[in-house]
Amino acid sequence: MRAIYLSYDLDEAAVLHLALQRAGFAPHQLHEFAKLNETLNERPPDLVLAAFGGDKKISLKLVKSFRAETTVPLAVISDPLSEDQHIALLEAGADLYVPRPFSTRVRIAEIKTLMRRAAGLPVFGLPILAQSGVMMDPSSRTTQVEGGPVHRLTQLEFRLLYTLMTYAGRVIPTETLVEYVWGFSGEGNRGLVRGLVQRLRAKVEPDPAHPKYILTEAGIGYSFNPFQDSKK
Repeated sequence: MRAIYLSYDLDEAAVLHLALQRAGFAPHQLHEFAKLNETLNERPPDLVLAAFGGDKKISLKLVKSFRAETTVPLAVISDPLSEDQHIALLEAGADLYVPRPFSTRVRIAEIKTLMRRAAGLPVFGLPILAQSGVMMDPSSRTTQVEGGPVHRLTQLEFRLLYTLMTYAGRVIPTETLVEYVWGFSGEGNRGLVRGLVQRLRAKVEPDPAHPKYILTEAGIGYSFNPFQDSKK
């Protein structure tokens, strides 16, 4: 397994590197959280561990941006937070908050537990789906429409399309899609789904401005149309 860690303190970075190795990861250091999203599609990690402190404060905006792109588990280390700050961090998309000072042994155990929980169903065990000319292969995480070019899907695009095609013809509420795709409560996260739908339509729809497969039900959610009716 591969882990990316960020730390602005050399001594702490050395501790995190060793802890990740003992937890079974191949650790790779990144020096700027803002550049993290650039690496996700090139070679997605299995875990991201970000340590903040001093003048490097936690940016909830960056955490939300990260979570909008991937479901990769995110653990955040920082100086002690208030209860409200802790809740805000988790709601932004962090999976684990670790206050300083921390026990390395406990952190290793927590990371292992987090990874077991995040593992889910392996994609090689999922069947190929085919509906109305749209084919999706979970083993390669690719989709092909009506014999056209093969497109590789991101982890989130795959989860969204698989969910919609599994329940083809049924409108799935936006909040439910957030829970299925991102794995946390969907309330107040309509923007996440809207942006992901737009990116997925660019790979699936012949004309993304006039979708015929991934349809919007205003105020409710989205559906996969097995009848290819042209509709926004």
